[in-house]
Amino acid sequence: MNQFIDWVSQPWPWYVAGPLIGLTVPALLILGNKSFGISSSLRHVCAICVPAKIPFFQYNWKKETWNLVFVLGVMIGGFVATTFFSNPEEIVIATQTKADLTALGITDFSGLMPSDIFTWENIFTAKGLIFFVLGGFLVGFGTRYAGGCTSGHAIMGISSLQWPSLVATIFFMAGGFLMTQVFIGPLMKLAGF
Repeated sequence: MNQFIDWVSQPWPWYVAGPLIGLTVPALLILGNKSFGISSSLRHVCAICVPAKIPFFQYNWKKETWNLVFVLGVMIGGFVATTFFSNPEEIVIATQTKADLTALGITDFSGLMPSDIFTWENIFTAKGLIFFVLGGFLVGFGTRYAGGCTSGHAIMGISSLQWPSLVATIFFMAGGFLMTQVFIGPLMKLAGF
């Protein structure tokens, strides 16, 4: 059993993890005629919980219950992975990236997310307002405006040969590169780093 846990706990190479993720798409299509996507689950939760008669939430959400079970499985899998199978080694980050992040005030590289940003104490600060509230709103707005999230477009959309998903994925990547290379420094300084 310990050998299995040791084997599962190690980072999996891209050529194993990538195809496993990629096989999710045809499995969902073949087994249930379902499309892979995570961001649509928020709409289903709102349709269940929002009592107002908002037209966007007026649909038969019960036939999309499988999507909520899928997201619940992702959450449980994440909990199990971080609780029982986490790798105790420090995350490997390029030396130049560490230097750039250190210059911005991020010095803790022990976890998956830097605790210099992602702590409960930061939620009600200007830093938290920018990163969590404004950032969360922009991600949600962008997901709705783009008709899906990055994983939905890049994994499901491209694999089903949808031209809009290819265009969306190209712009997701271009936006990420632009933010990283041009805007991240000034925004971090504005947030108090």
